Amino acid sequence: MINEIQKDAETRMEKSLEAFQQHISKIRTGRASPSLLDGLQVQYYGSATPLRQVANVVVEDSRTLAISVFDKSLIQAVEKAILTSDLGLNPSSAGTIIRVPLPPLTEERRRDLTKIVRNEAEQGRVSIRNIRRDANDQIKALLKDKEISEDDERKAQDVTQKLTDNMIKKLDIALADKEKELMAF
Repeated sequence: MINEIQKDAETRMEKSLEAFQQHISKIRTGRASPSLLDGLQVQYYGSATPLRQVANVVVEDSRTLAISVFDKSLIQAVEKAILTSDLGLNPSSAGTIIRVPLPPLTEERRRDLTKIVRNEAEQGRVSIRNIRRDANDQIKALLKDKEISEDDERKAQDVTQKLTDNMIKKLDIALADKEKELMAF
C-alpha cells in the first residue's frame, strides 16, 4: 500500500518536472528553435489546428526559422497566427516559405525572462511539495486506520521527503541551465 502511494507520488512529481521543462523550453533565448512555435494554433477550415499539423518548421540559421506550409492557401493564416501570438515575432513570406527572424535579446529583456523562469520554477516547487503533502496525508490515513505501524509511517515519510528533495534538485538544475542559456550573449 505504501509502495503504491510512493509510486503515484513519484509519477506525479515527474509529470510536474516535465511540465516545467516543457514550459521553459518555449521561452526564447535569442536562438532559433522550432519548439518556440509549438503552442501556436492556426485557423484551418474553421478550426484551430496546431502549426505542426499544417506546416514544417525548421531552423534556417541561428536566428531564423523557416516555415513551409503544406497548403499554400494557409500562408496568410500562419502569418496572422504568428503576428497575433505573444511571441513578438514578425514573419515575412517569400513564396511558399515563411521566414521568422528572431530579434536579438536586450539585457533588460534577458533579465525579465530570467524572472519569468524563476517564477515558473517556484510554481514547480510548490506543485512538487503539494504532491508530497498528499502522499504524507495518505500515509497518515493508513496509520490512523491502523493498517501500518508508526515506524512504517516514519520510514515512508522519509522516503517521500528524499523523493521530493531529489525532484526539487532536478528542477533547480533545469532552472540553472535555462538561466545560463538566457544570460549568454
